[in-house]
Amino acid sequence: MTQDTTAELEQLRQRLARIETTEAIKALKHRYWRACDGKNPQGFRDCFIAKGASIDFGALGRFDDADPIAEVFESIALQKVDGKPVILDMHHGVLPDITITSDTTATGVWTLRFRQVNLINNTETVSTGEYDDEYVIEDGVWKMSKCHFHPGWSITRPITADTVVAVD
Repeated sequence: MTQDTTAELEQLRQRLARIETTEAIKALKHRYWRACDGKNPQGFRDCFIAKGASIDFGALGRFDDADPIAEVFESIALQKVDGKPVILDMHHGVLPDITITSDTTATGVWTLRFRQVNLINNTETVSTGEYDDEYVIEDGVWKMSKCHFHPGWSITRPITADTVVAVD
């Protein structure tokens, strides 16, 4: 093998590693949103490092660990009336901008498209904002070490009496 071929193979290996890292981080963030929408507190918690995550969700609070926000998530998301959920969420994360900063660290910015039906207050909210994240490898798996959400805009409107909301 020539020196040029060896250098080209190394460049390909590095490019492939960056692609694999980027895809693993995207999968992590998608697991996070699926856990939010699926009302899965343990799945939500598992997306963060074991200790010391920096979390800022504005009105929901600022935390220096993921356990307290997981408790907030559980208290909101798992509310039920007559055995049916009353807070219905839909998170769509788009436009990821992921920067790999080392073999074990990365940063990311995402745009969130969010929709919530609140059957307690009879409201529907549509909003958007930006996530500012940091990621690290912990126990061989990508996790969020920082997750700060910056709201953009929001519209909340009443659900009228003639609106049908079907909940399985």
